[in-house]
Amino acid sequence: MNNFINSLGIILYATLVYATPLLYAGLGSCFSEVSGVVNIGIEGMMTAGAFTGTVVAYFTGNPWIGFICGGLAGAFFGMLHAVATVLLGADQTIAGTAINMLGPGIVIMIAKVLFDSTDTIPLTATQKIPQLFSGLFGTDTTFGRFMNNVFATYASTYLVFIAVIVVWFVFYKTRFGLRMRACGEHPMACETLGINVISMRFLCVCLSGFLAGLGGACVTMTVSTQFRPISIVGQGFIAIAAVIFGKFRPQGALVGCLLFGFCSGLKVVLGGSSGFNMHLISMIPYIVTVIVLILFVGKSHVPAANGKPYIKSR
Repeated sequence: MNNFINSLGIILYATLVYATPLLYAGLGSCFSEVSGVVNIGIEGMMTAGAFTGTVVAYFTGNPWIGFICGGLAGAFFGMLHAVATVLLGADQTIAGTAINMLGPGIVIMIAKVLFDSTDTIPLTATQKIPQLFSGLFGTDTTFGRFMNNVFATYASTYLVFIAVIVVWFVFYKTRFGLRMRACGEHPMACETLGINVISMRFLCVCLSGFLAGLGGACVTMTVSTQFRPISIVGQGFIAIAAVIFGKFRPQGALVGCLLFGFCSGLKVVLGGSSGFNMHLISMIPYIVTVIVLILFVGKSHVPAANGKPYIKSR
């Protein structure tokens, strides 16, 4: 029984840790997609945020400055995507693919200049995002260890759950959210009402980059502690899959990210057990991603104008 409770606690802890960066990126994807711009460049934006957050935290010694700078790095690449797709009317899928190639390429080049390596120097405990309530429940009992596993997680995890509430409120309880959703459905009608569709979409794509950058910073400033070229591989696309699963709604993205986080947590627990093939176990999150896309991609309500460049009428 004690082993079961310990394993459950580890799974829940891993679920929260792995779901956190996906949820930041998923919330960012919601902003872009709902406003009418396809953003598959989430992966490149996460990579930029992961590298920048780690490097800034290493040189300043302050994890929160690094965390915010990671978001700003993602916002910079989001701005590049917005310039190409919103202002210049470029194909959104091709532009997103370019961001996914450009982001890792630039940060690896900078890493070679700064560290003479593609990897950054590992962060110390004071340079990482702190864990809250660590040791609060004690470790002498099974219950105490379980509670520590569940609640002694990183501060970024608590922040992202607050962010879900804030984003939901913005989407459905504010004028900004109403206009944003209208721009993704009927941009021409929005223009007749005096709504600046170009500005709205541009801002939302930049916001998507900022949140994706925060997600990338979470990866390398918590468990991983350093940036490597493979730190983000696949996570941006998993976040997009979670958004599709959640029907482009922040609350739905939360459920989807927790599902994928659980798969990763299950991978951690099974990976530590004998008798399981590690290669097969590592495939679990990606297999679930494919299954989710097969089952839900046709059932999600995609905004009517999503992926269609908007050209302002004269």
